[in-house]
Amino acid sequence: MPQQSFRASGFLWRLYAGSQTIEKNLKEAVQRAGAKRAFAICSPSVNRRTDTIRRIEAALGDLYAGVYDGIEKDSTYASVLAGKKAAQAAGADLLIAVGGGSVIVACRAVAIFMGESGDPFKIMTQYPEGKPAYSPRLMAPKPPIINIPTTPNSAMNRAGTGLKNPDLDQRMEYFDPKTRPHSIFFDEEALMTAPADLLKSTATTVYAGLIGAMAQTRINPLADADLRHAFRLAHRAYPRLIDDIDNPAHRIDFCVSAFLRNRAEDDGVGLIRSEIFSGNYAVSTALHVRYPHVGQGESTSVVHAQKIRLTEQFDPQSARQVAEALEVWAGNMDAKQAAAAVADRLEEMYTAMGMPTRLRQLDIPRDDLPNIAKETVKNFNANPGARSAEDQIADALKLLEAAY
Repeated sequence: MPQQSFRASGFLWRLYAGSQTIEKNLKEAVQRAGAKRAFAICSPSVNRRTDTIRRIEAALGDLYAGVYDGIEKDSTYASVLAGKKAAQAAGADLLIAVGGGSVIVACRAVAIFMGESGDPFKIMTQYPEGKPAYSPRLMAPKPPIINIPTTPNSAMNRAGTGLKNPDLDQRMEYFDPKTRPHSIFFDEEALMTAPADLLKSTATTVYAGLIGAMAQTRINPLADADLRHAFRLAHRAYPRLIDDIDNPAHRIDFCVSAFLRNRAEDDGVGLIRSEIFSGNYAVSTALHVRYPHVGQGESTSVVHAQKIRLTEQFDPQSARQVAEALEVWAGNMDAKQAAAAVADRLEEMYTAMGMPTRLRQLDIPRDDLPNIAKETVKNFNANPGARSAEDQIADALKLLEAAY
């Protein structure tokens, strides 16, 4: 039942969706932010294989300050540092992230490093031995950010940042509400530049998270409305990607779904992540960060059903809600039967989409599973010091073995 006593919060933003929103609305958004030097940040493929950056330059005219196109998969620390230097050299007073989740996260980090004077390793989330993790407050002003996603992703309107750094045993994590976007553009033409395989991967990530959200049993009415509609949009669009991948409506539906799920978290329910029905965030993150050839969707689909099957006890109402959402509920089911039906249905859907359902399909060496498990410990969203490293590693290894 929806909670009648709750709190909600939000932040200032504008969202533009449709065809040629860059041409119609981007210059006005930059001017509304009071900026004179708008600097684009993207990956090499966005700049060199699409016309999106040229469209931005033409739309902005003398407000366009240049582009840095070196952001790497999983937002590497090295590429972010280079992006910061390029933005500062261009005199940037506003950043435009153009790309998927890695680029949008990296753009937030560029803004943080432009604003904060502290050592990046001291202002990131800290994991003191034997104590809960904590994120230092980042108080300096940051340049405003405009996000133009090219794929649906949960990063588009968030404030958390995680950078890959192969020299550390953890991601470099930051949290700064001032890096939430000033504006967001769901531009049809930009979204259509994403290849089919990338779209299927990112859509899988969004969809899996919303399946977990359907397990919520106590939720306020604002968040309840956002989550239900977010799931409805994603559930309708996901199977249609198989035969109708070139329809921009499906891509915008997934972007709206990701946005609404994030807004539900802002509306007072905190981080929505059922570790039973949405997979295992820490394991999936470790997989796609450790292996460059593995996308977030693939790292989710290989563990999703197996996580459900490994679980021994389920909340009956949660299991029923998810089974009903996936249309596999039968009236005489108990919670375990409902969960099993959900797991079977997920594997069917992922297989039909061409997504992997076993780790061995990703060409990951089985003898590397213990190392993957160790990399799940320092992940603030999944384990902010609330459980022992030994328990975290043991549970992760058990899931990895089952998913292999």
